[in-house]
Amino acid sequence: MQISPLEDKSPVMGAPPSPQVRSEGLYFCDGKRKVDYVLVFHHRRLSSIRSLVSGSVSQDQLSVVSNGNFPPATSSDPAAGRGGDIPGGEAASVGEVFMELGSAKGSEPMEPVDQEMHLIRQEFETNLLEAGLEIEREKEVKTHGPSFTRIHAPWPVLCREAEFLKIRVPTKASYELKEERGFGSSMSSMWRKLNQPFQPKVSLQDHCSTKFLSHCFSRDKLHLYNISSKDTFFDNATRGRIVYEILRRTVCVRTCQTIGEDAKHQQTHQTCGISTLIAKGVYDSAFPLHDGDYKVIGHLEERTDRQVLNEEWARYSAFYKYQPIDLVRKYFGEKIGLYFAWLGVYTQLLIPASIVGIIVFGYGVATVDTNLPSLEMCDGRLNFTMCPLCDGACDFWHLSTACGTARASHLFDNPATVFFAIFMSLWAVLFLEHWKRRQISLSFSWDLTGIEEDEEHPRPKYETILLQKRQRKLKNKKKRKKSEPPVDKLTWKDRLPGYLINVTSILFMFGLTFSAVFSVIIYRITVSALMAMSPDPEIKSNVRVTVTATAVIINLVVILILDEIYGAVAQWLTELEIPKTETNFEERLIMKAFMLKFMNAYAPIFYVAFFKGRFVGRPGSYVYVFNNYRMEECAPGGCLIELCIQLSIIMLGKQLIQNNIFEIGIPRKLKKLIRALKEKGKTPKAREEEKPPQQWNLDYALAPFEGLTPEYMEMIIQFGFVSLFVASFPLAPLFALLNNVIEIRLDAKKFVTELRRPVAARAKDIGIWFNILSGMGKLSVIINAFVISFTSDFIPRLVYQYMYSPSGTMHGFIDHTLSYFNVSNFKPGSAPQNSEHEDITFCRYKDYREPPWSSDAYQLSKQYWSVLAARLAFVILFQNLVMFLGLMVAWVIPDVPKTIVEQLKREKKLLVNLFLQEEKEKFQLIQSLFAKDSILQSNSQVSNPSQGLPILGRYSTLPSGPAAGDGGGGGPRPRCRAASFSQFSGKTSSSPKNENANSRQTAV
Repeated sequence: MQISPLEDKSPVMGAPPSPQVRSEGLYFCDGKRKVDYVLVFHHRRLSSIRSLVSGSVSQDQLSVVSNGNFPPATSSDPAAGRGGDIPGGEAASVGEVFMELGSAKGSEPMEPVDQEMHLIRQEFETNLLEAGLEIEREKEVKTHGPSFTRIHAPWPVLCREAEFLKIRVPTKASYELKEERGFGSSMSSMWRKLNQPFQPKVSLQDHCSTKFLSHCFSRDKLHLYNISSKDTFFDNATRGRIVYEILRRTVCVRTCQTIGEDAKHQQTHQTCGISTLIAKGVYDSAFPLHDGDYKVIGHLEERTDRQVLNEEWARYSAFYKYQPIDLVRKYFGEKIGLYFAWLGVYTQLLIPASIVGIIVFGYGVATVDTNLPSLEMCDGRLNFTMCPLCDGACDFWHLSTACGTARASHLFDNPATVFFAIFMSLWAVLFLEHWKRRQISLSFSWDLTGIEEDEEHPRPKYETILLQKRQRKLKNKKKRKKSEPPVDKLTWKDRLPGYLINVTSILFMFGLTFSAVFSVIIYRITVSALMAMSPDPEIKSNVRVTVTATAVIINLVVILILDEIYGAVAQWLTELEIPKTETNFEERLIMKAFMLKFMNAYAPIFYVAFFKGRFVGRPGSYVYVFNNYRMEECAPGGCLIELCIQLSIIMLGKQLIQNNIFEIGIPRKLKKLIRALKEKGKTPKAREEEKPPQQWNLDYALAPFEGLTPEYMEMIIQFGFVSLFVASFPLAPLFALLNNVIEIRLDAKKFVTELRRPVAARAKDIGIWFNILSGMGKLSVIINAFVISFTSDFIPRLVYQYMYSPSGTMHGFIDHTLSYFNVSNFKPGSAPQNSEHEDITFCRYKDYREPPWSSDAYQLSKQYWSVLAARLAFVILFQNLVMFLGLMVAWVIPDVPKTIVEQLKREKKLLVNLFLQEEKEKFQLIQSLFAKDSILQSNSQVSNPSQGLPILGRYSTLPSGPAAGDGGGGGPRPRCRAASFSQFSGKTSSSPKNENANSRQTAV
């Protein structure tokens, strides 16, 4: 388990980069040091000067550069202060200063704002050098355009920060995973063979038989880690994360001019980092580099991680393959890896839901010709004469003309729909339980178990407002001349205006959504009335289809427009709350955006499911809108078919238009057009002189990564379509599955080829999204229960068959659901004016009311109350049954797999044994050293008896007093100083320089 001290001290460097890799711009100009991070800023003036400042320059000119922050005798370019500058003697001498200040004659002077930005950058980069980073700038001095500052983290800095961040790394110790035996082993091997064509061709193997123990990195235990190369021990994602942590906490006094009670209080609040500098415009952006080009140029064996992801993950031809989740996590970090793992689990579990949905739909297709209610509605011999659909212009009509609607309604409104609703409610519970197990498995394999939350720094806006508050307090203190406690944070009083604006704005947005839905309702009512008044019989016959289709399309357009508006509004409202950290900001933004977009997407569907046709009234006593237009009714076959149409068009439209065309298609076409216009504007000479772009130029041209909130929100809204109203549209899981198969590859291509590389962020779970999914799963049970009870005809059919049917069958169900109305009771002007049916005395309408010859004419009948009681009873029964089954499923399936529990215990035991063995070897080594020193001292006393006791020197390990191993008393034994590796090897430093070098080596 241990390596020798000599091996630990010897530098272990990887193979030098190939010329191809060097040309891609992944290294400094020396071709050895990696570019771990890039800072970008723009020159905002016409000329830039490289001026020589000699010793005769006045102090005023030097003060512009130093300003009390930099020594006047050194170069103002921070990259010249350490070995991070361009090699080859390009660094400035003591008397030479590289200035971006236009101070020479004949040049345009910089604006004061640009001068301040330049000095801030100088101070910040100097602080980065003091933190141990190495910096490289471009050789040529640009007059305009972006300028790139490359950053490299050397091995000591990586080790120091990895220990601070508690990054877990694999050790040399490993153990064999427990293999299945017997029937389970044969089944697993057979399953792996069947799955082989669906596995991506990546070097990382998910099913390894050996697992290395991991432990938080420590500089004192370098000998325990398998460091084959110091250049590759920390991968590029980890290196970028380490550099970002340094950039985030590096203080720049010019941007953090805080006001405190004393110097200590002032230093406590100087936490401004790269985020604040970007927010203030000092830098345009900061990002880690991608691993070269995503296109494979050389041999397949020499592919980078980015090229592997592009070939095996981001191609549409790989839609049938599993995702290389481990490689995604390695390249992008745990947070993005968890998103794609969650999306993969969700998509996989949509397969059984889609199969069951297809079976339910197939059952409706197979039984549509034998369904008695549909046959009765289509039978023209029964001659159900229905009341007019509008006042005056509409005539009586026969129910058999709605035969097509009735047959289509049966495809989705049949007894199998109830089973499917129960199945999908349990499916939602099973999906969440399966994801919890998958999440625990990934946390274990990615060494995320037991990690602590990273310390978060305040957001730039929070710091700015806090600074303003301190300044106000200081002014008040000077006026009142009273001592007040220092301001450490913002209170609820500071956020109260933002909270009030949030509440009023969200209520206004809800009102806007309801207004949009109501406007579409008015459109449907008015267009239906106008088309019914048309003399063209073809137009009259297509009123319902035309109005429904156009209204749904209008709803879709309104939803897409309001979605974009609500996203921007949610961002603005969250900024007003002044969250302290990025995590708080993200969680509040998610909740606001989800509430607004949920209401926007589902408000039209809620209206059709639960409100349409409920407040119509009856013939002779209709409910009117604006005193002229009747409230719209459901189709003769019920509102469920309209709910199905509404749900399918909105779901497919959002997925196709918003998620694919707006998110991917249009931006990609615009980028190609802009690139073509730029190329067209260049002259042939400029094209020949143009240098090939470096990797930082290519990455800077990509779009910045703006978080996973849009990706999650898109899938959460889709999950609502799949689970909330699935009783009305059994094919929803199938369309969601087809969309997600494409969505995974679209998102993968976007992350690999179109976005800058994000900083690898650690995360143990998907955060607040899991709570939203859990809440939607519980809400889906209630909504599906009400859809089956009140929107479909499932309960009325059951009540009729078992309570009112003479034969115990569905014969006569249509006649049972239709009430009678005496046409002589029409209000003046509401009866048909030019009716073709002059001999009609009674017309029928769909409702449970007493006939006109009854003593309680047109009042709700006993059948109505029986059906209502059955509906409410079904809601209670369905909800409790599904909730109970869901609890049973959650109880049966443990959150943590048994194998992982056993492996965690085993790893803990092995780590304890490893450290005990290390301590034991360390103790034995120190004991042997003491014995060796005592033998040497005894020999020296024998050879020089007059010398006496040895003088305790700098490297002596013997205590003063009794000799080591002497059992005599005489006082407590002093504690020995720990020995170094150089002492164990029998070598001592011959110079102070070597002594300091040895002191930096890892002590046992």
